[in-house]
Amino acid sequence: MALSFFLSSLTVISVLGYTQAGAIPHVIEREVCKFDARDFNTDSQEMIARQAPSDSSQLPKTWDPPAELVAPLKQVWDRELKSFSRSLRFKNFGFDQVIAGEGKINYCVRWDTNNTASPEDRQKTEVAIQRSFKKWMDVLAGFDGWPYDTVDVKVVGWAVKNKRLLSGDTSDVDVYTNTDSGGTAECDPRCGRFFNRDGEYSQCPGGAARHYDQSLWLSDGMDGSGAGGHWGQRVGQGYFMKTIDDDSIHIVLHEIGHTFALDGKSLSSLLLNDFYDWKPTGITKFIMNAGASMVITDFDRWMLRDWWRNLNAARYKF
Repeated sequence: MALSFFLSSLTVISVLGYTQAGAIPHVIEREVCKFDARDFNTDSQEMIARQAPSDSSQLPKTWDPPAELVAPLKQVWDRELKSFSRSLRFKNFGFDQVIAGEGKINYCVRWDTNNTASPEDRQKTEVAIQRSFKKWMDVLAGFDGWPYDTVDVKVVGWAVKNKRLLSGDTSDVDVYTNTDSGGTAECDPRCGRFFNRDGEYSQCPGGAARHYDQSLWLSDGMDGSGAGGHWGQRVGQGYFMKTIDDDSIHIVLHEIGHTFALDGKSLSSLLLNDFYDWKPTGITKFIMNAGASMVITDFDRWMLRDWWRNLNAARYKF
């Protein structure tokens, strides 16, 4: 399996972050999703698929997946429960964050590079994450009591090693120059939901209104890979800027799927599997199978809906 793990004497970290708040104050998950090595920018067939819009508007509003997806969906869900018996008790999935924010999600961008981000770069970054997040939220709109037709996504902060890396006027965002234990630019933990899951942001300099629910971590040297969990998403800075105007930024979409608990857990491991060592029967082309699809597919959509209907029944009962 193409995974790397970070272990310390104090913590064992999973991509979904099944840890107590504050247990890893300066460390983000080290598991990495590896994608197909081919060049998606030049493969003509993938370019066609890449530009094809993923449409969720035709989905039924009740649990009624296509017949051929019923069995593979059950395989995925059964595997999830066997791998993580407490999955439904964890309370910081993307679903929980949207509901806690009453239909709003705040992001902070970790600019893990020495490149300069212009005002246009920053504006496009916000639009790109809004567009990507919306593709998943459109799947839930009107389904099984999900309370929001739209989710308001906003970038409220940027973390950089040096403020000079942000050119132009930055008065519309909070600028952080914090660094984590590894020396990487980090958004202020006092303002982050990952570190304050009780929603108490009294120590955040900007208060609760300036808190961030997730981080979009853009790093040099990560093109062709990514990471994701309830803390946010991490992808290559070069890859992201090259694809920033694309309808489907497939690695970002994949990692947001992890934020909403979608994965392919191995029965022999409590760690992210990304469907590397198994596939549901008869299904291979879907975005959560790392590198297999450039767009969100119907199988991905019904996996997300399956999670929500089970989480709703167990906890929210909308």
